[in-house]
Amino acid sequence: MGRAFEYRKASKFARWDKMAKAFTKIGREIAMAVKQGGPIADTNAPLRRAIQNAKGAQMPKDRVEAAIKRAISKDEKDFSEVLYEGMAPHGVAVVIETATDNPVRTVANLRAIFSKKGGTFGTQGMHDFIFTRKGVFKIEGGGIDMEEFEFELIDFGLDSLEKDEEGKLIIYTKFTDFGSMQKALEDKGIEIISSELQRFPTVTKELGEEQMDEVLDFIDRLEQDDDVQSVYHNLH
Repeated sequence: MGRAFEYRKASKFARWDKMAKAFTKIGREIAMAVKQGGPIADTNAPLRRAIQNAKGAQMPKDRVEAAIKRAISKDEKDFSEVLYEGMAPHGVAVVIETATDNPVRTVANLRAIFSKKGGTFGTQGMHDFIFTRKGVFKIEGGGIDMEEFEFELIDFGLDSLEKDEEGKLIIYTKFTDFGSMQKALEDKGIEIISSELQRFPTVTKELGEEQMDEVLDFIDRLEQDDDVQSVYHNLH
């Protein structure tokens, strides 16, 4: 009984940590979007996207509004997107997207993780041939004829369409067609659950179970850093 209670408590804290991290990430997306394009979502596509992602992550509306107000304030920190690359243990390629108000702090923290966990900090652009960027949209799939829907979206840059285990539709586009697809979905009145640019490996690496655990532990440590927005790797 005691052990089961401790397990449930640990799982609950893990969910809270994951949610807190998601809210921090979205808050910085909102801040950067507002600084770049203003606080009106109707005229600011990146802000609309950040608000969509906030809804998808079940971020309370008042927290979204507070994040927008903070971004308008002169006291709000200026966050910038900075990309870092390197090798995880056992030769696994990693690309780290950050949103930071202090790149010196961010790079110092990341270097420390690489050093402690047996990775190698690299230079920007070293993995350009390993990863390709795509737009990824998630929408509700109920009542949609996938074949007909796929045909409708081809002219707006559809790369592929699939359904996940929850019945949601996942739309993939080329990096250059992200804006066109977002506008097409909005014009069709389709509610977007989430939308983002992701990196997909074109070459993957297979490892044994023990080595894989080391790499996953390394990636988990990177993701825990407050400045890190996303970590991509080519582990199979």
